[in-house]
Amino acid sequence: MSWLRVTRGDAPLIVSLPHTGTEIPPEIAARLVSPWLGLKDADWWIDRLYAFAQGLGATIVRTAISRTVIDVNRDPSGVSLYPGQATTELCPTTTFDGEPLYRDGGPNAAEIDGRRALYFAPYHAALREEIDRLRGLHPTVVLYEAHSIRSRVPRLFDGELPQFNLGTNSGASCADELTIAVEAACDASGGSRVTNGRFKGGWTTRHYGQPATGVHAIQMELACRGYMEDPAEPPTPDTWPTPFHADRAEPLRRVLEDVLNACLSFARSKA
Repeated sequence: MSWLRVTRGDAPLIVSLPHTGTEIPPEIAARLVSPWLGLKDADWWIDRLYAFAQGLGATIVRTAISRTVIDVNRDPSGVSLYPGQATTELCPTTTFDGEPLYRDGGPNAAEIDGRRALYFAPYHAALREEIDRLRGLHPTVVLYEAHSIRSRVPRLFDGELPQFNLGTNSGASCADELTIAVEAACDASGGSRVTNGRFKGGWTTRHYGQPATGVHAIQMELACRGYMEDPAEPPTPDTWPTPFHADRAEPLRRVLEDVLNACLSFARSKA
C-alpha cells in the first residue's frame, strides 16, 4: 500500500494527515468533470507545513489518496458529521462549493463499499496500530488531526474563517487542560482563533478521542492564508492552488511547533 505512509516516532503524539493526498486512480479520474475539481479541496501543502513534527518524535500517518476518492475523516456509515449543514460525503460527489465532481453522478453503493475496504479501513487500521503501540509506551497519547481550508467558502460558513479552528467534539474528545494549552499557543500569536465553531472535529477526532482510555484527540483546521496566497474570489484553475509560501509560512510554523509542544507537554505530564 504505497499510498499509506507511516513515519514512526516514540513521542506520545500522532499527527494525522488525511486530506493532503492528490492521487486519484485512473478509472476514477476518467469519470470526473475535470482533474482540477478532483483536487480542488485538498489540504494543500499541509504535509510541508508540519514537516517539523518528525523532529519532535511524532508519529505521522498520511494517505496519498485524494479525499475525492474517499474521505477518511468521514463517518464510514455515511452519517453526516454536521446534520443540517452543508458538507461533503464519505465519497464526495460535489466540491465544497457545490460543483458536481462526476459526469455520471458518482459512485454507487457497491463502489463506495469497495473504496471503504481499499482505503478507509487500512488508514484507520494504521492509526489504531500506532495508537496502541504508543499507548504501550506512554500512559497518555495525543492524536492531532492536521487540516486546512480556504479562508472563504460561502457554502460552508459565513465570512472569513479564523486562522486557527480547534475541534474537540464540543469538549468530549480531549481533556480541557489540553484544549486550554493549545488555545494559549494559538492566542499568543495574535491570530484569530475559535474552538468548536464551524469545525468541531471530524470522524477521526470523535472516534478515537477517548480521554478516559488515555487517548486525547484534537483537530486543527487552519485557514490556509497563513502559509499560501488565498484568493479572495472563488478559485479557478488559473488561481488555485497557489504555491507554498515559505516566508509567509514561517511565523505560522513556529506557532504550530508551540502547539505540538503543548500537546507533548500535556501527554508527558500524565506519565
